Amino acid sequence: MMRARATLGRLLFYLLVAVIVVYTVFPFYWAIVSSLKSGSSLYSVEAFPRHPAWSNYLAIFREQPFGRNIANSVFVATSVVALSLLLAITASYALGRVQFRGRTTLLLVVLSVSMFPQVAVLSGMFELVRALGLYNNLLSLSLSYMIFTLPFTTWVLTTFMRELPKELEEAALVDGARPFTIITKVFMPLMWPALATTGLLAFIAAWNEFLFALTFTLSNDLRTVPVAIALISGASQFELPWGRVMAASVIVTTPLVVLVLIFQRRIVSGLTAGAVKG
Repeated sequence: MMRARATLGRLLFYLLVAVIVVYTVFPFYWAIVSSLKSGSSLYSVEAFPRHPAWSNYLAIFREQPFGRNIANSVFVATSVVALSLLLAITASYALGRVQFRGRTTLLLVVLSVSMFPQVAVLSGMFELVRALGLYNNLLSLSLSYMIFTLPFTTWVLTTFMRELPKELEEAALVDGARPFTIITKVFMPLMWPALATTGLLAFIAAWNEFLFALTFTLSNDLRTVPVAIALISGASQFELPWGRVMAASVIVTTPLVVLVLIFQRRIVSGLTAGAVKG
């Protein structure tokens, strides 16, 4: 009886895993299938197109500067991650290791900034970008994206920083190490799982952002990939070439999937860090 229950429980577990896998993977699979179709074949249901339309992938690079758009997204997302982690790791040291009055209130204020919807701060950010002379400049995106990446990275790294043993810091202080040396030489080697997790999530957020990218850039050569995909047009204003849209979406999504697969172990370690205290 117990063995039958264990077998049934195992089967239900595998069934649940299969449902979750299909639910999460099917949209990406269908995007790949749709990217290889054109014309009326887009409205037919088949596991894989008989005559793949590889021309959709060539068309998005031939008809618009899509390669330049990808390079723009790489530059913006990479700069956002670098700046966010640089500022967050120093802020997390102050918030997690230094005792001062109002520390918890300040941390809550930092986190509350990310709770505002983007449209609520859009007008203020537009005035700031224009005053700095950064309109239609990729640096305006790097600056504006940090509104929603920096609070998250600071909060996660502060939580991780608090769990590090105090003895490490005390030993470094006895040896005459300064705070910058403690951060870079003592804490950072231990924080790679958290840095990988927060950095990757910040990269994904910056890579997929649409509203600020649409508002603060004007020319095609400076647009990022979400805006470039949204502005793909067909032969007429009432026709949307879904095959090319899906092809562009597959190209843009693939690097994120590869990054997640490469850093999956560090992501799990970073998300579970501090969950169990020994």
